[in-house]
Amino acid sequence: MMLTIFTMLGSLALLMFGMKSMSEALQKMAGPQLRHALGAMTSNRITGLLTGSVVTASVQSSTATTVMTVSFVNAGLLTLAQAISVIMGANIGTTLTAWIMAVTNSFDISIVSYIGFFIGIILIYMKKHRYTGDFLFGLGFLLMGLTTLRLTGQAMNLGENPDVLSFFKSFDMHSYWTIFTFLLLGGVLTFCVQSSAAVMAITMLLCSSGAMPISMGIALVLGENIGTTITSNLAALSANTQARRAALAHMFFNVFGVLWILIVFYWFIDGIEWVVQYVGSEMLDKDMNTIPKKDYLTFVLAAFHTGFNVINACILIWFIPQIEKFVCWVIKPKKVDEEEDFRLHFITAGFMKTPELSVLEAQKEIQAFSNRMQRMFGMVQELLNLSSSERSKEKNNEQDFNKLYTRIEKYEGISDNMELEIAKYLENVSDAHLSDETKGKIRAMLREVSELESIGDACFNMARTINRKYSKKEDHFIEKQYSHLHQMMGLTDQALSQMNKLMSGRKEAYDVNRTFNIENEINNYRNQLKAQNIVDVNNHLYTYAEGTIYIDLVNECEKLGDYVVNVVEARMGTRQREA
Repeated sequence: MMLTIFTMLGSLALLMFGMKSMSEALQKMAGPQLRHALGAMTSNRITGLLTGSVVTASVQSSTATTVMTVSFVNAGLLTLAQAISVIMGANIGTTLTAWIMAVTNSFDISIVSYIGFFIGIILIYMKKHRYTGDFLFGLGFLLMGLTTLRLTGQAMNLGENPDVLSFFKSFDMHSYWTIFTFLLLGGVLTFCVQSSAAVMAITMLLCSSGAMPISMGIALVLGENIGTTITSNLAALSANTQARRAALAHMFFNVFGVLWILIVFYWFIDGIEWVVQYVGSEMLDKDMNTIPKKDYLTFVLAAFHTGFNVINACILIWFIPQIEKFVCWVIKPKKVDEEEDFRLHFITAGFMKTPELSVLEAQKEIQAFSNRMQRMFGMVQELLNLSSSERSKEKNNEQDFNKLYTRIEKYEGISDNMELEIAKYLENVSDAHLSDETKGKIRAMLREVSELESIGDACFNMARTINRKYSKKEDHFIEKQYSHLHQMMGLTDQALSQMNKLMSGRKEAYDVNRTFNIENEINNYRNQLKAQNIVDVNNHLYTYAEGTIYIDLVNECEKLGDYVVNVVEARMGTRQREA
């Protein structure tokens, strides 16, 4: 008996591992194309629904589709309404798994798994096609797990086990209390094992053996639909507002579907049974009036799963604006100024599902980091204005200056923490089995966060220099110095703007020469100002101490420009320049 139990558990593990391997391999092979499809093919609710269905059916993971969708919402590439249509489509696409199980349960296709292993190992050793090999290995594990589960179920003979039969007969199959009980059980099981596919496989095994009535099996399927949304909502608790809204919309979609299906529960089951019986009799076995019971019940479960989600999507797709308003009403944005608190907006532990998607999240976080550094530089420019002799005479000037300086100091701490957290996240991602392209992206991103943190250091160094000048009330720059510093900072801000343009767009459309030209202007202007400073000090236009502070600010701007170029080179994949 123990051997049988462990065989069943092992077959479920093979099934779950096979699906995970297939999903990750497909994302490595076609991740960028899938993400492009999600971003481009959601112009209206219908195309969004179809795109979500196709992408999910391709990667065999509604979670992966949801994570990609949420990342696009965060980046502003998709509206929440478009994301809801994609998530509806993901619910339809994930039903393909049930059909694979039904076919595997009805026909002996174990030979396919061995063929998959054989071809897969050959392709894995051919570096160019190793991800295709990984996919075939995953398919092999999936089919082997399903075949082993089917054979184990037959060996257990659950349909003639008196204990099992008496357990299910203790429930009134015509009572709604029974339906609610099994619906709750399906949700809890799915939440516990973190895989609706595994629970679906067990449901098909129990129904096809004759141990569990089909109505109870369908109630378990409904519970699985809700159980998958509990996981995503718990994961979204640590995410930002839009991610939580998307997760809630997913739960609303499934809970609403369960509520209306319960009203027509038994009539809907009768309709699905008639369709499966009619189609099966016509297409699968023309010499028989009925399909074998074990095959019939598994196809009823698969047909119900698909029919329920398709009809639910067809109903709710016309109410997407109302669903959007509802989730926005339930989950309101936090009133705290998130810019003043250290918090990663895109990277969340609960959403780290596959390395390829994790890299996409990290890219969005680095983009936010880059924008934050330009805002920090803008504060430095304002701090210089507050330190001028004219502004220093204004009321509350000292209070405003100290408040802004404290804010810049806080940004410096935030930049240090962001570098450490993003780098730590990327190191965790790099431990996984990655494509060469993804490994290169991670190396580039690690260099980017290091250089962005250096930009933060340069900004804080400038703020400290200005603060040192401001604290000595007698040391004030002359108008000429302020003019030159504003011009130098203007060039530096242009360099930061070009960098952020690259970080938020596609590198193929970016002209890197603009950054290099601005860098050359900064270098030339720095040299010009250093030479002019010596002349001005000799002419006693200002003191040597004032000239030193002035040139420190000029040099820090030039260093900041160098860090900007380093970020651009890392993103563009060009070789680091010689020092």
